[in-house]
Amino acid sequence: MASDQTSSPTSAVQALERLGSLSLRTVSMEELLQTIADLAKTVLPGNPEASVLLLVKGRPTTVASTGQLATDLDETQYERGHGPCLHAARTGEQTEIADTRTDSRWQDYMPRAVEHGNLSSLSTPLVIDDDEVTGALNVYARRPHAFDEDSRTAATRFAPYAAVAAGNLHAYLSARDRADNLQIALEARGVIDQAKGILMDRHKLTADQAFQVLAQMSMKTNRKLRAVADDLVHTGELPPGSWLPPAR
Repeated sequence: MASDQTSSPTSAVQALERLGSLSLRTVSMEELLQTIADLAKTVLPGNPEASVLLLVKGRPTTVASTGQLATDLDETQYERGHGPCLHAARTGEQTEIADTRTDSRWQDYMPRAVEHGNLSSLSTPLVIDDDEVTGALNVYARRPHAFDEDSRTAATRFAPYAAVAAGNLHAYLSARDRADNLQIALEARGVIDQAKGILMDRHKLTADQAFQVLAQMSMKTNRKLRAVADDLVHTGELPPGSWLPPAR
């Protein structure tokens, strides 16, 4: 795990602040993905296990997992070619199963989930800076109806961190024989850190708040996070009407 903190966060806010304090230039993408999965497991309800799915040209891979439950259920969906985590990755829709014992979707998958002890799940899509890659952050709870609006919001706020890490991990893996792509990935990590620093200094934001401002602008303008960060670094200004949280 990337963090060297000895105490576990007690809330999603603390977990997000921990993620926001990590530098994308110094933490490996594998470590960051595992940290995201570990923190999601720690702060989300239902005694869950978590995973991060990467879908490259339609081929799924679990790139981080907190336990066998999450890995097994991811792979069960891969074998069948459908399920909540694949649906979230393919459609961009947050996908929740309130009770696997009664949900009528993916009827060949639900009994397997129950068999493994998973009674509800939440899959949040990852918006990745690569047209050939999508993904999902998956949380598999051991009790039904585990997730409320706060849980859904927390998962949505974790997702941009996982998206940056997963996108850069894919760029790294695919660039073993294409050094130019690897350089682009490394530069993207640096410019996002620079943009966060500008927002933190100018608007007195925390590291997580700064990252969420960039993520919100990316979604609002339908532009890649890297491009939004690059504009901020070069102009020093956010576009008019940009969302800003209350200052610290």
